[in-house]
Amino acid sequence: MADSAHLAPTDATPPETTGHDDLGLNDGLAEPDTQEPPSSTVSARIDSLLGGSATMTIVELAERAGVGVPFARTFWKAMGFPNVKDDTVLFGEADVEALHTMGAMIEDEVIDTTTAISLLRAQSHMTDRLALWQTEALVEGVVRHRNVDDVSARLVVLDKITTIAGVLQSQLDYSWRRQLAGLIARTDAEVAHSRATSSDPYRMPLQRGLGFVDMVAYTRRSTELGTRALADLVQTFEYTSRDVITSRGGRVVKTIGDAILYIADDITVSAEVAVRLVAALKAEENMLPVRASMVWGGVFSRNGDVFGPTVNLASRLVDVAPPGSVLMDRPTADALAASPAAKLYTMVPREGVDLHGLGEVQPIELRRLPD
Repeated sequence: MADSAHLAPTDATPPETTGHDDLGLNDGLAEPDTQEPPSSTVSARIDSLLGGSATMTIVELAERAGVGVPFARTFWKAMGFPNVKDDTVLFGEADVEALHTMGAMIEDEVIDTTTAISLLRAQSHMTDRLALWQTEALVEGVVRHRNVDDVSARLVVLDKITTIAGVLQSQLDYSWRRQLAGLIARTDAEVAHSRATSSDPYRMPLQRGLGFVDMVAYTRRSTELGTRALADLVQTFEYTSRDVITSRGGRVVKTIGDAILYIADDITVSAEVAVRLVAALKAEENMLPVRASMVWGGVFSRNGDVFGPTVNLASRLVDVAPPGSVLMDRPTADALAASPAAKLYTMVPREGVDLHGLGEVQPIELRRLPD
């Protein structure tokens, strides 16, 4: 479940003095500065993007933000950036505002230091991937529309990207607010039906339907394809999977190479996602055969991911699923059979298999009846 907005501090050390060594973020501070200075042209674009030129070292940044230098270093490293020397001029007014805001939240006991670092890691991880994805999408568009090579396309994007940065930022803010609103609504609905508390330390707090879909023989096939064909294969797999999962009411947890982990709050949604996903990918031209799993059970959520025996079972089941099939375990099949959606499916028992770390499991193949 989502944490409360106001969390009691777990440490009393203010951000002005804390070193955060226990979190492993100050390791290697004596290493050389690994920030490469950009060209003057690129520097001008970066200054435009960040709202001004770099005028401060990390020591000066900490002083302006009202925090200690150790916390400023912790903040920078939690954002996913490399170490900087004390005399490297890299920071501007936007950095002062961000660092001061986070330090003030800790000082005012809105959040504690550990939570602050977790939030920083979350946003930097997601925005790092987002910036890369957006850039690659723009490069691909230039290649396609201007019929130029990859390097030329990147030069075009580098020259133009700051002119659309405002649009990208506003769309990110809109998407984030929409996603947070959706999470708030789902969480409210869930806690309204689950007020009971449990002292069982092994109880998984969230009941979810989840599973994997992966491409069969991807490793071998990827060595036979050219760069463009491989990129098309991966993109078709991911885009089609995301579209089917979200349009049917599920959510993508993560992509893992040639596989995607999906999740749903309702077992009927999870079943529909699984069967529709396999069918949609099978219909895609030049797509490898795919297989899927679907399991209902308890999980817990941390760092944007889900964990627990249910996830492990789903992972093992997809490994033994025949191409084109969806496998469940017996408890999941029983839960689906008890739901109103049971009439939409046929469930076919398969021979028992010994799953590594889980023992003997009898898979049940899930098939959707024709519409």
